[in-house]
Amino acid sequence: MENITLGQNGPVVTPLCIGTWAWGDKLFWNYGDRYGPEQLQEAFTAALEAGITFFDTAEVYGMGKSEKFLGQFLQQTQQPVQIATKFGPLPWRFTAQSVSDTLTASLKRLQLERIALYQVHWPFAFFLSQETLMNALADEVKRGRIAAVGVSNYSAEQMRDAHQILAARGVPLAVNQVRYSLLSRQIESKGIIATARELGVTILAYSPLAQGLLTGKYSIDSAQTPTGPRKIDPRFKKEGLQKIAPVMSLLRSFGEKYDRTPAQVALNWLIAQGNVIPIAGVKTAEQVRQNAGALGWELSKDEIGELEQVSRLWL
Repeated sequence: MENITLGQNGPVVTPLCIGTWAWGDKLFWNYGDRYGPEQLQEAFTAALEAGITFFDTAEVYGMGKSEKFLGQFLQQTQQPVQIATKFGPLPWRFTAQSVSDTLTASLKRLQLERIALYQVHWPFAFFLSQETLMNALADEVKRGRIAAVGVSNYSAEQMRDAHQILAARGVPLAVNQVRYSLLSRQIESKGIIATARELGVTILAYSPLAQGLLTGKYSIDSAQTPTGPRKIDPRFKKEGLQKIAPVMSLLRSFGEKYDRTPAQVALNWLIAQGNVIPIAGVKTAEQVRQNAGALGWELSKDEIGELEQVSRLWL
C-alpha cells in the first residue's frame, strides 16, 4: 500500500481514509438503529487491521459524538493513527480566538494534543474573513497543535486565495475536501482538480461511492429500496438508476476481471487519479473490509480511460 503525503510536506497517510460522519449521527444516518458503539469499535479495529490508519471527522458529526468515539478508540491502541477534523465557520465565530477555542474543544473530545489535519468545513464564513481564519490556522501550525491545514468545499478561486494567505506565513495548504466520484466529477470541469495539482494540494474525495449508488446495491431489478434521504433523491428512482446503468455495467465487468466489487473498482478509479484520497464512510467492520478491497491492485490505463469516458455525463 503506497502512502500519500498530504500537500507538499504534510503528514503521510494511507491512500484510503475512513469517514466517520455516521458515528453518532441520528439525523441522517439513524445512529442507534442497527448499529451502535460496539459496531463502531469493531469498524475502527478492522480499519487498523487492514492497515488503514487515516480517519476523517468533524465537530458537527453527531454533535461531537464522532470525535468522542474516535478519542475513546484511540486510547485502546498503540498504533500511530492520523486524525483529520473540521472547523465550522458559524456566524458567531468571527475572531481568531474562536478558531483556537473550537480546536481546543475538538482536541479535548479526541483526547489528543495534536492532529494531523484541521480543515475549514465550508467556504462561506459569515463575519470571519479568510485572512483572519487562515492566519489563525497558521498560528496553530506554529503552536504545534495541527500538522497541516485543509479546506473543504472550496472552489478553485477560494482555494487559491487560502493558499496565498497561508503561503505568506510559510504554511502550505495541504488539502481540499470535495465531493468526487464517477457520478460527481464537477471538480474536474470547474478547474478544482487542476488548481489543486498546480498548488500541490491533495484532494480528499467525500461521497466516493455516491451515497451507495456505485455499490451496485441499488438497481432497477433490485429488491433493495432506498431508506432515509435516499428515498427522495431522484438518482435512486427508476430514471436515475437507468442513467447510471452503463457505468455500473463497466464496474461489474472490471470487478469480475479482478475479483472485486463495483464499489472497490470505483474507489480504485479515484485513487488512480493521483493525489486523490477517497473518504469511505463506514458503520461496521464488514464495510471497512469491503472498502479495503480497493487497495493493493491497479486498474490498467485503458480501463481508467474507459471509466472516464462512460462517466462523462457527470462532469
